[in-house]
Amino acid sequence: MPSENQLRWQEIEMYAFIHYSLNTYTDQEWGFGNEDLSLFNPSDLDCRQWARVCKQSGMKGIIFTAKHHCGFCMWPSKYTEYSVKNTPWKGGKGDVVRELADACKKEGLKFAVYLSPWDRNHKDYGKPEYVTYFRNQLRELLTEYGDIFEVWFDGANGGDGWYGGANERRQITKDYYGWPETFKMIRELQPQCVIWSDAGGDRGDLRWVGTEAGYVGETNWSLVPREGRLTHQLLHYGAEDGELWVAGETNTSIRPGWFYHETENEHVKSLSKLMDTYYKSVGRNSCLLLNFPIAPNGRIHPTDSLRGIAFKRMIDEVFKENLIEKAKITRCRGGDGLPVATTISFKHPTLFNRFLAEEDITQGQRVKKFSLEALVDGKWQPLRDMLVEDGKDGLTTIGHRRIICFPTVRATQLRFTISDAKAEPIIKKLGLYLAPEITADIADAGEKKSSGLHIFFSSPKQMLIDWEQEQTFTTFRYLPPQNTRDGLITHYTLWASSDWTHWTKLASGEFSNVVNNPIWQTIKFPATKARIIKFDADRLAEGDRMSYGDIDIE
Repeated sequence: MPSENQLRWQEIEMYAFIHYSLNTYTDQEWGFGNEDLSLFNPSDLDCRQWARVCKQSGMKGIIFTAKHHCGFCMWPSKYTEYSVKNTPWKGGKGDVVRELADACKKEGLKFAVYLSPWDRNHKDYGKPEYVTYFRNQLRELLTEYGDIFEVWFDGANGGDGWYGGANERRQITKDYYGWPETFKMIRELQPQCVIWSDAGGDRGDLRWVGTEAGYVGETNWSLVPREGRLTHQLLHYGAEDGELWVAGETNTSIRPGWFYHETENEHVKSLSKLMDTYYKSVGRNSCLLLNFPIAPNGRIHPTDSLRGIAFKRMIDEVFKENLIEKAKITRCRGGDGLPVATTISFKHPTLFNRFLAEEDITQGQRVKKFSLEALVDGKWQPLRDMLVEDGKDGLTTIGHRRIICFPTVRATQLRFTISDAKAEPIIKKLGLYLAPEITADIADAGEKKSSGLHIFFSSPKQMLIDWEQEQTFTTFRYLPPQNTRDGLITHYTLWASSDWTHWTKLASGEFSNVVNNPIWQTIKFPATKARIIKFDADRLAEGDRMSYGDIDIE
């Protein structure tokens, strides 16, 4: 069973990561530990802006990188000189952790800290003395900044670093940090805090899901074995017979990297990708930890903030009306008592494309398998999740929340059947929704072309993008789906129109080597004024339905 802390965490559903350090000023993902402290002098650092953007993006809390691998401390720790107290910013009197904790309190957000166990600056890293230093810093963060809802310990440990001037490689043993003692200290100082840990056999309250791409397995048990290494299989799917409740937290960044890089300004995740991430994280019995990196001026970049706000608005739009509230619900039980069929009946044929179910996880996670069918023109048709990665129907676990996405159907009934469960299923909520046929707010250069945008599929191999008013275009970019050949477009034709009747062919051809190297594909064409873009998949690597990771039009 989940603890009270774990239940409280699960209700948060979405919260933000904030990555900011000296890395921001050296254009690196990982600092080396010898970066010049004079680099940290942001011109317009505004933690209140961070908090407002995160709140408007639907985040209910913030986890801040108080110390990343380079060892630089974003608060004036009394245990090191490698911190904000020795930078030009605010004459060494600043404290980013304090400012963000206060900003979160003012905005009604929860606050949490990331403290890297690995420290590429500290001279004693790898020795017992460093563990004492690490715990002393953790104690500072847990006692001087109010309530902390989560502590996040990165799994990257040991390797090349500066280490107080000794430019060398250091390795640690599996039990170097003494996690049980550290966890005990956290429980004593912050009894309502949950612990995210990638610390091997030392189980925290939450687990990594095995990828930073923004999704967890279609099957996702909040259970893991008590003993042994957490393999990728266990991280991604959990274990049906696990003895410990260690739920999966899905972490990803709104950009390709975790820290800010100017070269990524044109690669902020589109609304379609963010919604896909939402369905594959919150919609698969997980919570979403979405990263917003801080730019060198000390603020969240406008593109990131606009995309985040659009993300929250789209979630609200999708789930604003539960069609089940207007329907008649009947249930019947199978012979063995566990299988349960719930039929949702409408007075008139009704359009819908999203199904939601929630278990009462205070009593554990029970459902092992279920199915969905719609009564269309008098015939029952199975509904399958169109967002699965492995080609299976994916209708297995439910947990805190499960959302199934399928093409829009017009039906008089929906049948939800639980066919296998560990114990008596306890479903506390069902939902049925008609999401707008908008899967993206195009990741364009400035948001100006996104107003009134509609994207839909007229067939499994044709995407239509309608701006409702004419725009001028010169470039179409396609990011193939990652880690799968299913639906990957190898040959294409691109069209444009302003009236849905007369079409101009913009380009056609082949995406060379796209199967082996599925990176962004760019189609250039003469400046064209049009309202609608039509993207035809003339040939797919595999499967019969086109798919994409992202789309960008300029």
